[in-house]
Amino acid sequence: MALYVFKFGGTSVGSVERIKAVAEKVKKAHDRGDRIVVVVSAMSGETNRLIGLAKDIQAQPNARELDMLVSTGEQVTVALLAMALEEIGCPAFSFTGGQVGILTDSSHTKARIRNIDDSRMRAHLNEGKVVVVAGFQGVDENDNITTLGRGGSDTTAVALAAALKADECLIYTDVDGVYTTDPRIEPKARRLDRITFEEMLEMASLGSKVLQIRSVEFAGKYNVPLRVLSSFTEGSGTLITYEETQMESALISGIAFNRDEAKLTITGVPDKPGVASKILGPIADANIEVDMIVQNIAEDETTDFTFTVHRNDFQRAKASLEKTCAELGAKKVTADDNIVKISIVGVGMRSHAGIASTMFRTLAAEGINIKMISTSEIKISVVVDEKYLELAVRALHAAFKLDQQAA
Repeated sequence: MALYVFKFGGTSVGSVERIKAVAEKVKKAHDRGDRIVVVVSAMSGETNRLIGLAKDIQAQPNARELDMLVSTGEQVTVALLAMALEEIGCPAFSFTGGQVGILTDSSHTKARIRNIDDSRMRAHLNEGKVVVVAGFQGVDENDNITTLGRGGSDTTAVALAAALKADECLIYTDVDGVYTTDPRIEPKARRLDRITFEEMLEMASLGSKVLQIRSVEFAGKYNVPLRVLSSFTEGSGTLITYEETQMESALISGIAFNRDEAKLTITGVPDKPGVASKILGPIADANIEVDMIVQNIAEDETTDFTFTVHRNDFQRAKASLEKTCAELGAKKVTADDNIVKISIVGVGMRSHAGIASTMFRTLAAEGINIKMISTSEIKISVVVDEKYLELAVRALHAAFKLDQQAA
């Protein structure tokens, strides 16, 4: 008897009709004899509605009370889904995150899971019931309701699968799997049958919105086989698992991109020990995350220091850097928020040479200038002008033959 954790997002449970459709899908699995735990999000739009209500009352809502409020969205969904299952003859029992034993730290609106007591779930599973759990939430050691941040229902599902040692965690979404790139940019994008945890982690961190990055980290850490598939169409989706020998034939698994980048450069900085700390220290103190960094040393013993930040932090980072520029006696600050980061990802990079040269040659052939480059063992990222995003993605997709099934 297999044990599966299903997760359904907001669009999958966005109406009574869709909740009934989810119930039918769950009942089919239950009727096969499988033991099923279902994690659900709030109905689509509900969390935003609740946050809006909070901001109508308090411009900066109290974090504890905000968690108390937004957690109710999932509570509605679990109750409705349990009712829908019971209505079609499938025994079910719903839980909030706290009731099911999800213990978190006390970081309201962005809590992390510390422990899960699986005893109540197992008791109901052993009675033949479908267990329906509210995603996105838990309780801290003082029984305060906490939430896990946007996309936290994915993390709830993977964490429950790890605690229960489930055979597989199935994430049902509005897409039918992980694609080689965004099909809206490249219509020839192909659904991947499987991808490694490492590759999916890179794809998620680089802008792919299919899965929350923390859920992929959790799955990799606890070796939870993860499958992404559609709520609305039949299919096997994409399996996310550990690297396998046969996967080495695929040089590149996918192309990710991020439109939310901005680039800042401080030029003519005296080339002395500790200069990087003096530049980035105030940025870190302002709680601004830095992504890519490039430093160039000139012959006149000065350096040019370039880094990227999220566009939401662009103006604050620029103001901080201009202040640092004056303090260091540097020449000037230049800034550009019309850039994108494009990345190729693949475990095949470990065992194949020439990936970077193919990427750079392809972009050069299209007249696309590279502003920054960053690499890791299974990833190469470049920063280019935003206007070249679609052209670059399509050209790279063709160059690496991503529209073709790996041999």
